[in-house]
Amino acid sequence: MQIPDELRYSENHEWVRSESGGSVTVGISDYAQDALGDVVYVDLPDVGRVVTAGEVFAEVESTKSVNDVYAPVAGVIAAVNAALVDAPELVNSDPFGSGWFVTIEPADGAALDGLMDAAAYRVFTED
Repeated sequence: MQIPDELRYSENHEWVRSESGGSVTVGISDYAQDALGDVVYVDLPDVGRVVTAGEVFAEVESTKSVNDVYAPVAGVIAAVNAALVDAPELVNSDPFGSGWFVTIEPADGAALDGLMDAAAYRVFTED
């Protein structure tokens, strides 16, 4: 299981990558995509939607189940990964790259402080 050191992680298995300019890119972790099985559909939010931390902002449907994706930080959806509409399997094949979900402009510059670093997430997923 991959857990890139440069990312932050939520307890709901979303990952967050800081981008230049202060925005963050969000996706689901390798652990989450593996637990889901083959992803067949992703429902993404509209650009401009305001989200609060912990709010459901997307939905992932796999051959096993339908699961919610939660906003790891509060802010405004700045971009969505439209490629997932036609190729939802990118979530499985490249969860930390082309399988990203959204970019968020955080409402608070310290938004990532409440998320786990890679070491803490490794421990979290071992339990």
